[in-house]
Amino acid sequence: MAAGRFSTSIKGSDADFEYTCTQCEGYHIREEAVKYCPECEEYLCTKCTNQHGQRKAFISHKLIDTDATKRGNMVTIATKCRYHPNRDIEMYCGTHDMVYCAKCIAKEHRSCNDVSEIEDMHTSLVDQQEVQRLQNQTRNIQERLIAIDRKTQKNIDSIEQQRDDVLAKIEDIERSFIEHIRKLKHGAIGALNKNYTSEKENLQYNINMMANSKKEIETVSSQLQTVTSIEAGQQFVQMKLIQQTVNDAEKLVEEREATGSKALCFTENTDLKTSILTAKTLGHVNTVTENDRQTARRIYKVKSKKEINIKMQNDRRACYIIDVCQLQDGTIILADGDNRKIKRLDMNYNIKDHCGLGDYPYGICCTGQNEVAVKMSNNKVQFISVGSSFSKLREITVAFGYLSGMVYCPGELWISTGSGVNVYSTSGTLLKTVSKDIYGQNIFKSATRHMAVSGETVIVTDCSDGAVCLGRDYTVQRELWDKRLVNTLGVSVSSDGTVFLSGYDSHNIVMFDKNGKCLGQLVAKDTSLQKPTALHYDDKRSCLISTCASSDKVIIFDISD
Repeated sequence: MAAGRFSTSIKGSDADFEYTCTQCEGYHIREEAVKYCPECEEYLCTKCTNQHGQRKAFISHKLIDTDATKRGNMVTIATKCRYHPNRDIEMYCGTHDMVYCAKCIAKEHRSCNDVSEIEDMHTSLVDQQEVQRLQNQTRNIQERLIAIDRKTQKNIDSIEQQRDDVLAKIEDIERSFIEHIRKLKHGAIGALNKNYTSEKENLQYNINMMANSKKEIETVSSQLQTVTSIEAGQQFVQMKLIQQTVNDAEKLVEEREATGSKALCFTENTDLKTSILTAKTLGHVNTVTENDRQTARRIYKVKSKKEINIKMQNDRRACYIIDVCQLQDGTIILADGDNRKIKRLDMNYNIKDHCGLGDYPYGICCTGQNEVAVKMSNNKVQFISVGSSFSKLREITVAFGYLSGMVYCPGELWISTGSGVNVYSTSGTLLKTVSKDIYGQNIFKSATRHMAVSGETVIVTDCSDGAVCLGRDYTVQRELWDKRLVNTLGVSVSSDGTVFLSGYDSHNIVMFDKNGKCLGQLVAKDTSLQKPTALHYDDKRSCLISTCASSDKVIIFDISD
């Protein structure tokens, strides 16, 4: 390190400086140093500091206060951005409580209010207890990742055996029927293999995701061993980045833990012998989850209901809540079409705040722990971060934005097209259009509208007397119909798999179990339930939320045990 202490041989003032300017010393002039350049290894006075920053060769050098050099045991490291690896982390966004590079801030955080440079922040060394807490959290997530890895591998082995069992059953049925059944056999095996391949690939993909996450956790676990030996500002950066990695791993683990194991099942067509000549399928191959098989069926009843006024003072028109979604922490968000905004409710269902959209929203769904996507009439899907305030993020272009209906499956957005459903990646790539079955027949009776997700199933209403249940392979799993429903729009699913459908013109709500059996009406024609539009089951409070066309009120049905 360049000399910077006071020397009695240097001409100048008798003042005793702790650090003197290295460059001035060369001219036998003693000036107090105010900055230090780690790259040049020189102390600089005020004048030399200004000159240093004006020279092209030195313009990129990062100068530090001389006080920082007192901590000789602290290590200064340049941490790279996880999104832009060629850039250093320099900024902190208070809105999202995370550190980023300048490019991240410019692209994704322009609307955030609390943004500052790391070097301008008054940070302190991390408390050892906080390091220990994060170490414990890291070890815990490592153990959970390993457990899920083992469980997933075991699941692959089990569905391979189940695949063999189903194949054997298909062969037994074939031998008992005439030549026509042999032709149907190939269709059933094809469906089985497609389902098996798809599920195995998905499970293998999950293993790969877990492997990547384990590597990241191992890396941050190592970083935690040395975090106390680095400079305070860098400790702040490292701890935030490590926390983000752990949060991402926890989110991944929670998604996998909630999904449960997959199982291949085959359901024989019991009427096949009498209807063999008109049969179109040998049976149905589908996948069920462990959670689906273990959950007992419930018959819900309305214990009470209340109406919540959700009109705001600055609303220019009557409210039209076209859709509802819920974040993982229980926060309810409403898409108010006629007032062109989304509204956040607090835990008592009172309006907390809102976000103006500038266009008419036709659907909303949760796409992350603190993120929602809003389908707009201008054929855009706007992603919005939900923190202490709303913050608009990226947007993608889709078709049929002016029709209600959108739902999120992991990695995919399913969007109503009227005649069917378009499936997009979250980056805006059209992956699939679903409107006809393998025989070229229309899947839906009428225009598609609202959707809901239940495990690996997407339930689509179609303005008729029910809804259609599609698998993640885009094939029909079952249909939900009841003549008491007229112009079905709203759909939601409870935590035990019960499906609720609302009739826009029949002013009622009908229930179905997870196998498609109608369980009767939850709400018969009700004077307060006029033209129900959207439904949402709030599993945090065991309530069913219903919105109505052009209404300033939202109806909350208490259906708890």
